[in-house]
Amino acid sequence: SAAERHYRREDPGEIVIDEVAGMMLTLLWLPSGWMPFLVGFLAFRFFDIVKPFPARLAERLPGGVGVMADDLVAGLYGYASVWTVLWLLPAGVT
Repeated sequence: SAAERHYRREDPGEIVIDEVAGMMLTLLWLPSGWMPFLVGFLAFRFFDIVKPFPARLAERLPGGVGVMADDLVAGLYGYASVWTVLWLLPAGVT
């Protein structure tokens, strides 16, 4: 990608649009409140760091596609995690 060429490394930390996209996917259609946001943030960061299947494979895609894809997979895992936690909590806790 242009950013990788400019910064001369893969997934430069100065570019955060991939993180923003993954986090937005995690929080998409969630109820508002601090609990869903906190759980979503922690879940997204966990899955973004650990990169469970297929995130590690997605990261290997060429160029900017791989940079974005692994964060979108982490976002999907985060989204599923938030809904699982909300489903397990008693009503009214969020």
